[in-house]
Amino acid sequence: MTDNVLTHTTVLLNEAVDELLQASAGADGAYVDATFGRGGHSRLILSRLSPQGRLLAFDKDLEAIAEAACIEDTRFAIRHEGFSHLGELPAGSVDGVLMDLGISSPQIDSPERGFSFRFEGPLDMRMDTTRGQSVADWLATAEVDQITEVIRDYGEERFAFQIAKALVARRQERGPISSTSDLAQLVADTVKTREPGQNPATRTFQAFRIFINAELEELEQALEGSLRVLAPGGRLVVISFHSLEDRIVKQFMAKHSKEVVDRRVPFAEPVKMRLKTHGRVRPSEAEVRGNPRSRSAIMRMAERTEVPA
Repeated sequence: MTDNVLTHTTVLLNEAVDELLQASAGADGAYVDATFGRGGHSRLILSRLSPQGRLLAFDKDLEAIAEAACIEDTRFAIRHEGFSHLGELPAGSVDGVLMDLGISSPQIDSPERGFSFRFEGPLDMRMDTTRGQSVADWLATAEVDQITEVIRDYGEERFAFQIAKALVARRQERGPISSTSDLAQLVADTVKTREPGQNPATRTFQAFRIFINAELEELEQALEGSLRVLAPGGRLVVISFHSLEDRIVKQFMAKHSKEVVDRRVPFAEPVKMRLKTHGRVRPSEAEVRGNPRSRSAIMRMAERTEVPA
């Protein structure tokens, strides 16, 4: 809720909304905040829309849905769904899509959510606590090779096998790990070297969070959905916070910002470009000083080109 002591500072707030509203429909358009979070982007978008403008938001987190209920504006609606459902909207019905892929500060700082190694709490990490399996539930049965793959692929952790082996050994000796502090301590005991200033458990916690919420798969679905729902001249704005996300966004935009010739059919018309990229933006030095969690953010922008006949 807005009076919660756990506050969230929206990253690249003005830059993202400025870019989004560069869509050809401008303030009269229909927009999607695909990751409502705590509503920073949504509130600013609404403040700049005309009476004819519309904003639809998506979020899986019940706390985000509760926060959205505080917005009393007939131009606004929210769906309790992940943004992979974006593509279910009518084709060409949206003038801009904003995706802020960062986890919100209240999520990180709420011990009961289990996202952070800094707080004692249950090892949950689900964005939507009403459905799906928690990290603790998964670790209770996962085998060494499965855990290794997740930590390696989603955490880019070079000690993935050693951590996975230690987790399974702990389960066999004393039962499965179920708290954030136990996981953090096990990783610290297993990983003997680490980059200065980084907690040894950082990569493992990131990996488990991404895996349990299927974050990268959902991002890929949402990006594909955006192509379907964006009207010509519409804007796609995506803010990512780690290399795995940014790589997916960068490659997606690059793929659709060029004509594609099918070499198997040399006389066929090439598939027209579907996006025109508009570069990337990083937080200013002043923003990073005021909000250190913004330091890894990268915002990439693209415009939907005319749909070929």
